[in-house]
Amino acid sequence: MASANDKTKTALEIISALQNIEILISKIKNKSSNPGMGANLPFEPSITEEGVNKRIEFLLQETGKEMQFVTGRKSFSDLKQLEGNIENYIGMSMMPIGVIGPLRVVGTAADGDFYVPLATSEGALVASYHRGARACCLAGGATSICLVEGVQRSPLFKFNDITELGQFLIWLLPQMDKFKQITEQTSRFAKLTDIKTNIEGNHLILTFEYHTGDASGQNMVTLCTDAICHYLVENAPVKPLFWFIESNYSGDKKATALSFTTVRGKKVTTEITLPEKIVNDVLKTTPEAMWEYARSSTIGSIQSGAIGAQGHYANGLAAMFLATGQDVACVSEASVGITRMEVTSTGDLYASVTLPNLIVGTVGGGTGLPTQKECLELMECYGAGKARKYAEICGAMVLAGELSIVAALSAGHFSSAHKKFGRKK
Repeated sequence: MASANDKTKTALEIISALQNIEILISKIKNKSSNPGMGANLPFEPSITEEGVNKRIEFLLQETGKEMQFVTGRKSFSDLKQLEGNIENYIGMSMMPIGVIGPLRVVGTAADGDFYVPLATSEGALVASYHRGARACCLAGGATSICLVEGVQRSPLFKFNDITELGQFLIWLLPQMDKFKQITEQTSRFAKLTDIKTNIEGNHLILTFEYHTGDASGQNMVTLCTDAICHYLVENAPVKPLFWFIESNYSGDKKATALSFTTVRGKKVTTEITLPEKIVNDVLKTTPEAMWEYARSSTIGSIQSGAIGAQGHYANGLAAMFLATGQDVACVSEASVGITRMEVTSTGDLYASVTLPNLIVGTVGGGTGLPTQKECLELMECYGAGKARKYAEICGAMVLAGELSIVAALSAGHFSSAHKKFGRKK
């Protein structure tokens, strides 16, 4: 079975993958000397037809993407395309989509300026994330790294007593190669990487962890684990009394205490150092005020019993998930994380976010539906080989949102911003 040391090696391989590590280090170190905004996305707090058309034309010029389904210039009619996505279909729920950016990202897979689509009905949300993206871009970009990947399924087996459980486990443990073979026969993309055990009386929970390529992978790991479990039950010298494909231990669509000791999906950490002038001019506050609010609110999180300590990860992730065809319910675990802010020795602001449970994909699920595909293509994130890139952009987007909300709360602007952007006129 894979050890913690194996996983550390895998994380280091991911960090250095796709590009020379020295080049990545050089980009990170030199980003502060190459600040800038790129082209200015036309910002509009109110909604006008002229403003909409300007943004559509701007995105076409900057990215070459027409986005005909998103903009309503083409209507959806291919009902067969919905098979596997919906039952009892009657129509579409129309959700407004805004865009933020450019969001500058320096990562192992994501490298450049991105315009990020957010689907939401919450006023002030897009404006807030757009402001954070502007601050990040002016500072040379956010460093965002996808560290490690893994998706789990945790079946449960019940035996008469713990001695039977032990016999079953002794027979099972040496068979990792067989389980890998079953996985490869069941899925073209899944790779079994680890098995963990958890014993409680005569209950045995096995956690099978997989690499799922560029798919978010929940269905993939379910099918692979089911095939392995049937092999176990049919061949084990000691038969369980019964078994279930999921014990409610894997963390699927829920925040759990395991979040920071393992990974579910993709673990991403993102950081930036904002010069004091950018904090003053763009975020309208000071590094000291943001640091003080971040420290105080972390104590509040601890007292509330929250898993992690962060401002509003779910806001940006839900909006991005809706726009790009992710499983939105996975915001339950994806929004677990830690935001940290400090004042540097030079008076600037260091900020980081860490998200250990990003269940995301760029193939399968809802990613191929018309508007969702266009939103992924806007970031060059549709299709195979793009999931880690998408995850690193998610990390940078979340960081932008944390910077903006902490700035607003530290400066006393939070209520007035919602009054300005979040209320019907």
